[in-house]
This record gives sequence, C-alpha cells and structure tokens, in this order.
Amino acid sequence: MDSKKIGAFLKRLRSEKGITQEQLAEILGVSGRTVSRWETGNNLPDLSILVQISEFYDVEIKEIFNGERNGENMDNELKETLLKVADYHELEKQKAARIGSISFSLMFLTCAMAIVIQMVITGDLALVAGETVILLAGGLAYVYFMVKSGIWNME
Repeated sequence: MDSKKIGAFLKRLRSEKGITQEQLAEILGVSGRTVSRWETGNNLPDLSILVQISEFYDVEIKEIFNGERNGENMDNELKETLLKVADYHELEKQKAARIGSISFSLMFLTCAMAIVIQMVITGDLALVAGETVILLAGGLAYVYFMVKSGIWNME
C-alpha cells in the first residue's frame, strides 16, 4: 500500500465534496490534525473510520486502498483488497503491540528505579520487599499474557 497515494486520494475526495479538513473531522469524530495526517500519507485511518469514509464519499474501501477509482477485474481486485485489509490489520496490531510494550517498559523501569531509590535512601531491603514482589509479579503476568495472546511470539 502506498500511504502517500491513499492520502492524495482522500484529499481529492474531500475536495470534490467541497468541505474543509475541519468539517470532515467533525463529521468523523476526529481532529482536523488527524485528517491532515491521513491526507499527507503520514498516517492511515483506523479500519472502523475507513468504513465511515467509504460511505461518506460513496467509494469502496478497495478504491481507498488503491488510492484511485477503478471498476474492472472485480475478482482479482477483491482478492487484492482482502490481502491489503489483512496487511493493514496486521500493521495496526503490530503498532498497538509496540506501543503497549514501550509503555509497559517505561512504567516498569520507572517503578524499579523508584524501588531502588527508596532502598538506597532507607537502606532497608525489608521495606521495599513487598513493592519488589508486586512489581516482578506484574511484569511476569504482563509477559505471560502477551505471549498467550500471540502478541509476542516466542518461537
């Protein structure tokens, strides 16, 4: 998928409707900045928003993925569209997993640093033992659920 081509197509569709980015954003329930990111190709709309966009502009989702209107070879195009939807979904899943992992890692490291600082200041390991156990249990639970859900592949 060519995100720049998709963005240019979305911009052209909006221009054909004669509305501003802010007006479209209000219709779709997103920010004007989000619409701008779509139209520059820096970001792509979520799948649920793509459905709203296709209905609003009266185009098929495959046309949005292709970045142009088309109408021939429907079977081949449908197969290609489904593959693109699957690729898009996988990219969104990977992006969400990456963001979740980064967020968890930052939280985990912050808590660990707080425990170490508290231990250094007080000099009492027994004082932070409970916090340490909770932090490690939470970390192990997070890893377990990430692996079990298939987000982290341990192969």
